[in-house]
Amino acid sequence: MDLTIKQTRALDILEDNHTNELLFGGAAGGGKSVFGCYWQIKRRLKYPGTRGVIGRASLKTLKETTLNSFFQVCQMQGLKANYHYHLNQQTNTVKFFNESEILLKDLFSYPSDPNFDELGSLEITDFFVDEANQIVSKAAAILKSRVRYKLDENGLIPKGMYSCNPAKNWVYLDFYKPFKDGTLPKNKAFIQSLLTDNPFISKHYRENLLSLDTNSKERLLYGNWEYLDDPSALIEFNKITDLFTNNFVEPGEKFITADIARFGKDKTVIGIWDGFRLIEIVQIAKNSIAQANEEIIRLASKYNVPRSNIICDEDGVGGGVVDILGCVGFVNNSKPLEIDGEQENFNHVKSQCYFKLAEYVNKNLIFITCDEPTLKAEIVQELEQVKQYKMDNDGKRMVLPKDKIKELIGRSPDVSDMLMMRMWFLYRVKREFYVC
Repeated sequence: MDLTIKQTRALDILEDNHTNELLFGGAAGGGKSVFGCYWQIKRRLKYPGTRGVIGRASLKTLKETTLNSFFQVCQMQGLKANYHYHLNQQTNTVKFFNESEILLKDLFSYPSDPNFDELGSLEITDFFVDEANQIVSKAAAILKSRVRYKLDENGLIPKGMYSCNPAKNWVYLDFYKPFKDGTLPKNKAFIQSLLTDNPFISKHYRENLLSLDTNSKERLLYGNWEYLDDPSALIEFNKITDLFTNNFVEPGEKFITADIARFGKDKTVIGIWDGFRLIEIVQIAKNSIAQANEEIIRLASKYNVPRSNIICDEDGVGGGVVDILGCVGFVNNSKPLEIDGEQENFNHVKSQCYFKLAEYVNKNLIFITCDEPTLKAEIVQELEQVKQYKMDNDGKRMVLPKDKIKELIGRSPDVSDMLMMRMWFLYRVKREFYVC
């Protein structure tokens, strides 16, 4: 198989003794899927008895797309099915003649398996995730944690490769932005491969990409990671990522905001604020009212937060916590709060506070302390969904409803709801409100 210049550079990185992760791609037509399959095949042939993974968000899509690239590479390398390798459709395993194998894995974040327990028993030598922008960062983290199989006896270090098109999620945060800023850790690498880097692609492929809408063309043809994806988005993506580095935000009065789990299905998220510095985030899964109440009391005592500066989501079981604590209750669908005796043009207070949150984030007025990669990715993902709903209507302004967000990200936006409730105090404490 003839490699492009970018693919050759990528192979050098995947065969060095210090890089653990490579993100390769960043546009359509750069040969990323074919190269990922080539690397997996090369490893299996070179190291008998080893085990790799080729994964994607959907196993069905993997079989319809990536697996076809795998067969294409096998043919180019002179490998024959059922002689050099055998595909078991029942176990989704490719077994090679030298006892090495490739496991085909579904990496979608299913509500029934939020911790990817299905991957927990794996022992693998390396992995390739195709279209990594379609999986959540936790799936990648779990997969990385399983790389240990027959490394020492082959003199290998853990290796993983991701392919992707430009996306504003964990691949942007973990690879592209640090690469652009010159802060990418030495054990990680990024190579952007564009259509123009692939001399083997059909000229008709470029013509097809040129016919796309502007945003898709910017992403897929030109590899533009900073594209404007959605005019309804209320918060600029770069401002979302700035939240974690805005350490110049001054401390101030202490507050606690809490989104209480509903009927044990979601998680309780509690935030402790020092002015507009979010200094700690506590998450409790499937807790009782008593447990949520006890944790808030503990945090209030630890940080000297008075009851009048604590606000809890009062919908559902959260009302019980409000009653026990005697704190402020936040009713999502209640009427908007007044400013100087005038009611703003929102459908309810939740939309009003989300619009104000977007304003504060866009003006770099908030700082979030968060060192946990998965939580940071969740915050970014949830704030990306802060969008104006039915923006073409002339009626009251509103944000995208929670049920719509759940459909998009597969879970409840509990952390962003906790952030949003901090804005309620702006309407009570006027000196804060007029900071902006």
